[in-house]
Amino acid sequence: MGQIKPASKNKTGSKNGLILLAFIAFISLGLPDGLLGVAWPSIRGSFSRPLDSLGVLLFAIMAGYLTASFFSGHMIARLGVGRLLAVSCAATGAGLIGYTLVPTWWMIVAFGVVTGLGAGAIDASLNTYIASNFGEGLMQWLHASWGIGVTIGPVIMTTGISFFNTWRWGYVLVGAAQLTLAICFVLTGSLWQRRDVHIETEKSQRLTDYKTPILETLRQPPVRLSILFFVLYTGIEATLGSWAYTLLTESRGILPQVAGLWTGSYWATFTMGRVLAGIYAKRIGVHTLIRVGLLAAFGGAILLWWNPTGVFGLFGVVIIGFSIAPIFPGLVSGTSGRVGPRYTANTIGMQIGAAGLGTAILPGIAGILAQRSSLEIIPVYLTILVVTLFGLYSLSMRQGKTQLT
Repeated sequence: MGQIKPASKNKTGSKNGLILLAFIAFISLGLPDGLLGVAWPSIRGSFSRPLDSLGVLLFAIMAGYLTASFFSGHMIARLGVGRLLAVSCAATGAGLIGYTLVPTWWMIVAFGVVTGLGAGAIDASLNTYIASNFGEGLMQWLHASWGIGVTIGPVIMTTGISFFNTWRWGYVLVGAAQLTLAICFVLTGSLWQRRDVHIETEKSQRLTDYKTPILETLRQPPVRLSILFFVLYTGIEATLGSWAYTLLTESRGILPQVAGLWTGSYWATFTMGRVLAGIYAKRIGVHTLIRVGLLAAFGGAILLWWNPTGVFGLFGVVIIGFSIAPIFPGLVSGTSGRVGPRYTANTIGMQIGAAGLGTAILPGIAGILAQRSSLEIIPVYLTILVVTLFGLYSLSMRQGKTQLT
């Protein structure tokens, strides 16, 4: 009897240690996203590049990200979660440090593909692991960790430029952190495969063990619908994040300082929404959380569109940010219910890839629409995206394709 309690403590310690490591990895996943915006003026100066060269680098990163996330289910089946995370963190760290060592621009772009491959695999594999083995609350907190990373990133880069007069310092620091994480994943590799650190049912424990062919997965209608969910969701998130400041200042005459504060509040309430959702997700249920979030986001979009006075539009931005925050993690958590355990691992990777695609494409469509009409088309566009996502999600529920509550 005396040996049972220590064993139980070891199991709990292993479980908590993996959760903490997953959160740290997601913080580190957000760091590079926060670095680039601050570093870009210095990077382009170092390589004598025009402003629009940023698009080339972003495309290279996105190409790697989409490729790795799309095939992550296959890679998890072959390598296991722990080994894939170790390789992915090593690739990301090498790519970030590589930025600081190369003499020519095309090498920066090449390393962008490497960092994208690493980030896509980290994102998809951690989402798959948490969805397979833990509850909805942990999924919300996992994604809130990304918000912490993307908030800290600009601070790191600003510090490097201010005190060391170089953009390279920030990338070396974050790259070294990624390599340290890779070592941690190597040392804990066997724990990611152990059954005794999982807390859900035997069925959920087997999700990462399926070796379902990718083409078979793509042939399933619920899988394709789930992919579309993520394109639409990240389109909503990224469109408002990209265009809110421009809409408020150039179309509505809001002072830049005020617009900047409220645009920043969008991401602050976004992170807060995920933290709170992590507390209440299990009690409320994922299905209810998603539908309520979309309905509230619809209200915020209407408020931003209507805008009888300037303050209404500002509140609309914040309401949307808070409301949509739980939707992405909630959709990931509910993947197994929508598509079935056999297709879950592959589908989560495809969904993460689709999320990157939505981020890359839908804000650009908003810009094209604004160019052809006015910036005031953006709230209309956002409202249409929210209504479309709500309608498709509700339709899938009525057809009995998901059991999320």
